[in-house]
Amino acid sequence: MATQKPLVGVYPGTFDPITKGHLDIIRRATRMTDRLVIGVAVNAGKGPLFSVDERVAMVRAQVDEHLASVADSIAVEPFSHLLMDFVCDMGATLIVRGLRAVSDFEYEFQMAGMNAYLNAHVETVFLMASDRYQLIASRLVKEIAKHGGDVSAFVPPAVAEALKTRYGMGRQRPPAGEPNGD
Repeated sequence: MATQKPLVGVYPGTFDPITKGHLDIIRRATRMTDRLVIGVAVNAGKGPLFSVDERVAMVRAQVDEHLASVADSIAVEPFSHLLMDFVCDMGATLIVRGLRAVSDFEYEFQMAGMNAYLNAHVETVFLMASDRYQLIASRLVKEIAKHGGDVSAFVPPAVAEALKTRYGMGRQRPPAGEPNGD
């Protein structure tokens, strides 16, 4: 009797920064795979706030902290080449993508079609964002953090601190109406 190969999936993204929505998709994807590789794309064209090394470290730390029970089945790897080549390099046969809204679908549908053309042996699976995470986008989180807003509802505490540090806001703004010490 032949043994079945482990099902390896890749969840690619820039994760700039990783959000609670990303962690939710990762958690749910581990239920569908034996091993999940989180592919952190270099993607310099998007002008990431954090370097690829910082993003890999941030994702790994959040997986270890928030998904400890499944962390051993998760790898976090950077990649800068074609996604399908990365998927094959990782021995994966599944690409996991998260969808927040209908507006995500058209782009993701095109990508899934192109990836299927490149390698018909790799399937793409879409996971809908959980209700409480549908509005979270890394781009919006960075915009809020850049202007000193509270992003704690969208990202884990260590990520919120990293954003504050990156934007030079090491201390919280005083509540409205209180002196700021200047």
